[in-house]
Amino acid sequence: MTIGRVILVIVALIAAGLGYAYFFASPPMMLNMIDKMTPGQPEAVQVADGVNFGTAPRQQLDVWAPTKRGKAKLPVVIFYYGGAWTKGSRQEYGFAGRAFAGQGFIAVIPDYRLVPGVRFPIFVQDSALAVKWVRDHIAEYGGDPARITLSGHSAGAYNAAMLALDGRFLSDIGVDPKIVRAAALLAGPYSFYPWESDRSRAAFSAWPTPAETQPITYAMKDSPPLLLAQGTADDVVKPRNATRLAKRLTELGARFALKEYVGKSHNDLVMGLSLPFRGNATTLADSVAFLKANSR
Repeated sequence: MTIGRVILVIVALIAAGLGYAYFFASPPMMLNMIDKMTPGQPEAVQVADGVNFGTAPRQQLDVWAPTKRGKAKLPVVIFYYGGAWTKGSRQEYGFAGRAFAGQGFIAVIPDYRLVPGVRFPIFVQDSALAVKWVRDHIAEYGGDPARITLSGHSAGAYNAAMLALDGRFLSDIGVDPKIVRAAALLAGPYSFYPWESDRSRAAFSAWPTPAETQPITYAMKDSPPLLLAQGTADDVVKPRNATRLAKRLTELGARFALKEYVGKSHNDLVMGLSLPFRGNATTLADSVAFLKANSR
């Protein structure tokens, strides 16, 4: 039986056990379960579950690490999941934690508060608090607080981009913005005003100055190196987001890389982190190479 057929059987069995409506209501959960059951798992283990980095119920994070690690402190990546700032949970993204930990990172997956309970900039501020926790505590899990990098997909890539480009989110809570060494951003919105979707309007329209919600506004020559990963067939977050930011970074002389995945969709990029779909898009290998090269 091929891996593809095995995956289909696993999907059917899981769906039958959980109930089809519940199971397919959360594609990331489905992907995480399939990833977990796929043969050839990376040598990675979850070393912390639901650690508080604030007082709100959604200010919690998980930590993943390589199964085998020596005494040397390892590079760190904080991965922010997507979901249009309205949905998502750290438990659904264990596949991202396993993926990065399997490549030699201490990987942190934080939750953050969601719309409609909050609006911009609360979800970015929560993301910044996760960085502060990592600075203060990641050495306890084998991570190097001097080698903190960011990653994220879709809305999570937005959060990471804002932290990397607008240093005020970190400096306002007593964290040196230069602590962010680099960021690998997957299919993120960086220049999307005027807002074209109801979700964007719900998240941002209450803010009085729209330009202040746009990552491209804060691009600078000395911004940390950014990997802009973008599928050319993305119809959720338009490819122009990445190309506009790349153009601006080029004009400034900033360090970045634009990686376009021909024919790949919005979700192809995050699925490429998972073991069963890793051959579909090289996002894991590209992100790992970029983050390691820029966090030495």
